[in-house]
Amino acid sequence: MFATAGLAMLILNGAQAAPVQALAYEDIVRCSGLASAASELEGGESTEGRALYDAALYWSLTAIQAAQTAGRSPAVAEADQTRARIRAVRELTADNAEARTALQACRARTPRLG
Repeated sequence: MFATAGLAMLILNGAQAAPVQALAYEDIVRCSGLASAASELEGGESTEGRALYDAALYWSLTAIQAAQTAGRSPAVAEADQTRARIRAVRELTADNAEARTALQACRARTPRLG
């Protein structure tokens, strides 16, 4: 539990220092949905799966922080991320080129977590 809390603080502190602040809330939520969907589809056993899981965690926490900054409630932020993940699962499963490109852009903006 303490490790998870420490990781969350590290991620949130990294979010403040990273260029993510230039992204709009909707773009951050899109990255959260794409990273979560890709992580879900890949699974966590591979190196890629672990990297996607880290990216999903980072973008999810960043989306929560962005929602707070924008005055959105946590429930709204969570619902936005859920909708984005469902959309992304559909797009990535269909091998949508725009979704794959957007996922790569999000991953390029994700700081190394470990």
